[in-house]
This record gives sequence, structure tokens and C-alpha cells, in this order.
Amino acid sequence: MIATARAAERGTIRKSASGRLRVALVYPNTYWVGMSNLGFQTVYRLINAFDHVVCERAFFPEAENRHEPIKTLENNRPLGEFDIIAFSISYENDAPRILTLLEKAGCSLFAAQRDDTCPLVLAGGVFCFLNPEPLSPFIDVFLLGEAEILIPDFFEAFDPSLKKQALLESLSQTVQGVYVPQLYQPRNNTDHTLAEFSPVGAAPPTVKRVMAPDLSTIPTASTILTPHTTFADTYLIEVSRGCAHGCRFCSAGYIYRPPRFRSLSLLSRQVDEGCALTDRIGLVGAAVSDLPEIGQLCGKNRGRDVHFAFSSLRADALDGPLIQALRKSRAKTATIAPDAGSERMRRVINKGLSETQILTAAEMLVDAGIPNLKLYFMVGLPTETEDDVMEVVTLVKRIKACFLAASRKTGRMGSITVSVSSFVPKPFTPFQWTAMDTVKTLKRKIKIIRDGLKSTPNVRVHADSPGNAYFQGIIARGDRRVAAVLLAVYQNQGVIPGKFDGWEMDPGFYVHRERFPDERFPWEFIDHGIDRRYLLKEYHRALEARVSPPCPADPSHCRLCGVCGTPMTT
Repeated sequence: MIATARAAERGTIRKSASGRLRVALVYPNTYWVGMSNLGFQTVYRLINAFDHVVCERAFFPEAENRHEPIKTLENNRPLGEFDIIAFSISYENDAPRILTLLEKAGCSLFAAQRDDTCPLVLAGGVFCFLNPEPLSPFIDVFLLGEAEILIPDFFEAFDPSLKKQALLESLSQTVQGVYVPQLYQPRNNTDHTLAEFSPVGAAPPTVKRVMAPDLSTIPTASTILTPHTTFADTYLIEVSRGCAHGCRFCSAGYIYRPPRFRSLSLLSRQVDEGCALTDRIGLVGAAVSDLPEIGQLCGKNRGRDVHFAFSSLRADALDGPLIQALRKSRAKTATIAPDAGSERMRRVINKGLSETQILTAAEMLVDAGIPNLKLYFMVGLPTETEDDVMEVVTLVKRIKACFLAASRKTGRMGSITVSVSSFVPKPFTPFQWTAMDTVKTLKRKIKIIRDGLKSTPNVRVHADSPGNAYFQGIIARGDRRVAAVLLAVYQNQGVIPGKFDGWEMDPGFYVHRERFPDERFPWEFIDHGIDRRYLLKEYHRALEARVSPPCPADPSHCRLCGVCGTPMTT
């Protein structure tokens, strides 16, 4: 069901929860951010598809409303009145807000202190199936995997007549993808590394992440249209999941293996449905330009002007049909993500882009009438030197030269925005073993880029906070002891402390330490199907600046990483 404005959203699903299981679906960020998240909208639609369940939305409050109780958007109900509070968590930096939301719901923060009278606290989203352990003391149940499969299984198995403990044990044993933290006990070595992670009772020894094998019958698109989001009045359509290119820093390229694309016929129907509501269509995916029929999808005559936006485009995928679609959409800004400045560093991260491809893409985009470019880079990547960082400056200046030459033909001079982020090693990637740069080092590298480009006209540099990246690294690679860090941020009213004084663990243990090759990770109780020997081999190839071929996305024949069958090599 679609609502076309925020005011019209109230009551769009149901007005009464009488006799139904009541679920508060909560996004741990503001409405503006939450309603821009297609996954959140999808979960909202899926839960409300059940006749015996009613779902209402809630969000982290805007700054001016932080002292007010949190109530649902649909019927203005307090969170504590619901049977289930379900969090949809996408990013590590949203994790501390979960504690604030629990407090505002009138719930005890720790799961062990909540009895049968409290709502069941549920959490899902990509954050959860990368590494849920830092949040595990606060959550009753995690759903690990894709919502289209997990949500039906969960609500069909959910028995509200059971006491909480019996319900948790039943769900753990009968629903694939359910992780109940209290049913698992970690034990650490004397050096603080993980020794074992043991199930309690009949809980399964590992939790298999659930994935839809085929997306051809599973449409995923906007449930609600509203002007009050980042993608104002844009009908979002997910075209794919996963990415074949195997960039070694990117978790999406590994946890969603093999990559899956929706069919042209399904996507075309979805675009037609979106065009009945708006002229803005957003295509979403880790690598939208990899969709084989992208030109056909965007080039179809629909009897009206359609403005397409793309969440991701690779520089080596820009061809005539795609450029034509961008031109027709009258896009003002296009994004290229070289991610690293030097050819050597792009081999380290397995980016698969040459400088020639990047420069050609910039020229093609400007020739197509797109006046502004946004360039994404990272600093702090494994083996990176200051010379590699200077290569970012050099590459941007070369892009600027191509940009300037192409702009003269059109008579319009746009701008280049250089977005610099700090690399954070993520679970289930080849870089899960590597150490992260210190905040001081990251700041120095960002300064090299700023200083190198400050006198270049029409080029702006935006950089994230290395301190925030450091905190993200602690959460991304942490274990249950990191719950103390989340508690400290919560007690500090959401502000990340400069130091975690009094904490038994040095944060550098999680962030700045190279992991042992055979070290057991806190997140490895999750079974993504990837053989860790494959990831370790890819890490060693990265250290040698050796590239690897893309994922062939061939479940019937490929045995490289283990997702589609037992690996052929060790």
C-alpha cells in the first residue's frame, strides 16, 4: 500500500490491533533517514501482510524532540504497549541508539532483566548478520538474513501462548536464521581472543544466514512515497543483491554471494507501477550498472518523462544506452568510486578499474550533460603509504582536466566533490584480519588530500570523522564485551567519549591489532557459506597487490569460495 505524503501515512495499514500480534518496527535514526531505507519499508510491508499481525513504525526522535516519549507514527502508541519491538539496523553507528530507544520504551536495557510482561525485543538488518555480538546483551532475538524468507517463517512459528524462555528456545530450534544470544556462551583465552562459542541446550551450534535463492518472484520496491526523505518522492526499486566484483573491503560482495539480479520483465512492471505515482524512479543495488538489461529498462518508452537515479554505477560499465538513460533523466550529478588513487592500491582492494577507465567515464558523463561529479575515495587501506594517498590528489587533478575539457564543449562548468572516508575492516571480508589505522594517521592522510586540492578550482573535499570511523571499527569487530562501549555512549547521551576510561579492554585490541590467521572471530557462529580459507587466501593476495577474477555467479559449477558448494582448493 502506498501513501504519497507523510500526513497521509497515518493509518495506512490498519487502525486497530484487536486480537492481533502488535509489532512496533523501529528505525534507530530519524524519519528522514529511516524512510529512505528500502529494507525498512520492505519489512514494514511484509509484517503487515499477515492477518494476525499489525505493524506500526517508530523512529529515533529529531533533536528538538529528544525528551519526549517515542510513539508510533500510525496510531501514536507508546512502544511499551506492543508485543514485539523490532529494530531494523543497518549501520554500526546506529547501535548505541538502541539503548536510548529501549529506555524510552520503558524497557530494561539488558535482555536478562526483562520478564514476560515486557515486549519481546527483536533485531534484524545487515548490521545484525555481519556481527551482532556487541548488541547481544540487549536483544532477545536476532533475525539473520533476508526478510522475505525470515519474516514469514518467524511469524508462522511465533507462539504468543508460550512463556518467554520456552518461546526463545522453540524459535531457536525451529526457525533457520534465528539467533538467541542467551542460548550461547562465549569463552575467552588468556590473551582475550575467543576460545570457543558454545550453544546451550538444544540450540544449533551455528546459525545459518537465510537468503532467497531466486529474486525473480520477489519484488522489492517502495511501500510509501513521501517528500520527507533523502529520496523525496522517488519510487525505489531494488534491481539486485550482491556484487560480482569482489572488492576486498566490501561486505556486500561476500555476504550476498552469489549476486542475484531480478528479471527485466519484473523490473519493467515495477517501473510502470512507480510511474503511475511519480516521475522519479530510483534503481537500488550494490552494482546497478551490472544489470544486463539496464539500457532496455531505462530506454523503454513509457509515454512520459521518467527521471532515473542510480545508487551505484561502475566507471567501466558506462556505455551508450546507460549514458542515454542518464541524459534523459537530466541528472545533475553522477558518482564514480575509484576508492583508491594509485593503480597499486586498486589492485590491493581488487577494484578492477584502470585510470583510463576512470578518466573516460568522467569525460562521458560530462559529455552527456551531467555537470557535477562526485568521487569516492578511502584512506587507511591495508599496505597504503603516503605516496598512495598523494595519488588520490594526482588522480583528482587528472579527472579535473578531463572534466574541464569536456565542460568547454557544453559551455557549462560544474563542480567535483571528493568524498573521503576512513577504511574500517568488516567481518566476512578478506580484510577482517587487518589492522585499522589510528585516528591520528587517518587525520594526517585526509590532510594530505585537503592540502593537495585546496587550490584546485571547483573541487571540494568532504571527509568523514576518523573518530567516528574508529568507533565504527570497535563495533564492527567487537565481541560481547563491547556492550560496555555502547553503554558508555548511551550514558553520555549519545556522544562518543574521547576515551573509554575504566573499561577493562583496550579498544585498540579490536581495532588496531592484526588478527592471527587461525584466530576465531566473534561473528563466526554465523554461517554465510563462505570458506574462511578462501577469504584468507584473498587477504594474502591483497598484501601482494594481486587481483582476483569476479564472482562468476554460477551456482551450478563454481566452487571457489564455498557458497555454491565445497571449495575445490584450500
